[in-house]
This record gives sequence, C-alpha cells and structure tokens, in this order.
Amino acid sequence: MTSADTIGLYGKLTAPDTLVIERLLPGPIERVWSYLTDSDKRAKWLASGEMPLKVGAEFTLTWHNDTLTSPPGSRPEGFGPEHTMVSRILAVDAPRLLSYTFGTSSEVDMTLTEQGDKVLLTLTHRRIPDRGMVLMVGPGWHAHLDVLAARLGGPQIAPFWDHWQRLRDDYTARLGA
Repeated sequence: MTSADTIGLYGKLTAPDTLVIERLLPGPIERVWSYLTDSDKRAKWLASGEMPLKVGAEFTLTWHNDTLTSPPGSRPEGFGPEHTMVSRILAVDAPRLLSYTFGTSSEVDMTLTEQGDKVLLTLTHRRIPDRGMVLMVGPGWHAHLDVLAARLGGPQIAPFWDHWQRLRDDYTARLGA
C-alpha cells in the first residue's frame, strides 16, 4: 500500500458527533458506485439490502459480518450473526453522492471523486448520538472500508472480527474512551 492509498486511514472527528474517513480506491467511479448501491456487491463488504435510489425511499440493511472474510475471526461478545437496520435515502447524485439515515439517529454521506484511475471515497457519519457509538462506528466503518478496498483489488485484510477488535482498541486510544 502506498502513502496515497492510506489517505485518512483512520477516521477523524470533525465535530464531537461527526466522523470522516477517506479511502483511495481503484476505479473507475461507476464500479465503486455499484459497490455502494448494489445489494449483492454491498453485501461483500458491508450489508445487503435493496436500496431504491430515490430521495425518501426506505430500505433495510442486513449485516452478516461473519461472511466478509474467511475465516471471520472471533465475533465479540454482544454481536450476533446478523444485524438489521432500517434507513432512508436523503440524497442521490449518481455516481458521486449517496446520503442516507443510519437507522433513526444518525446520517451517512458517501461522496466519490475521481482522481486519475482511482476514486476518493469520503465517508461522513454525522449526528452520532454519543461517544460510545463513535467508538463503535469508527472502527466499524474503518474495517468495512478495508474490506471494500480488498474487494476492489487492494490488499487482503485480517479476519474481519479480529481486525475490528484491533481497530476498536486503536480508536479508543486515538479518540479517548
């Protein structure tokens, strides 16, 4: 991985309730967009669920994190084999912006910017309700974006859950408990 590939490797708090993470991914932009919006492709790095690309449309994301890497690693206590969440589309400007609610309490924007043959993905998670949730979504997005990078041709990552747990320790140290 080159230094350019590690843009914003760790998420940064830009406000107490806002986390921003960047990844430079192999393009083209349409390919990256399809991994954000197509249920089958999104299931390979984040969560499945048909996502109508219409402002106001409701959709359900379903996580099966044990399937993201082989082996999956040791699932932490308190996490089940499946997690679902209902969200709503806030904005769509294909293939550059996807914005949706993250459950009922927060919002996620994913913007894509072409940079030569690569694509800069900037993920902004806003209105995170509390510090404990920051320390869940920070390592969560980080680990999931690492899986996305691997799916798009980047380096493979450690088993998902082991990677997430190391990242949780890192985020706790970086951002404070």
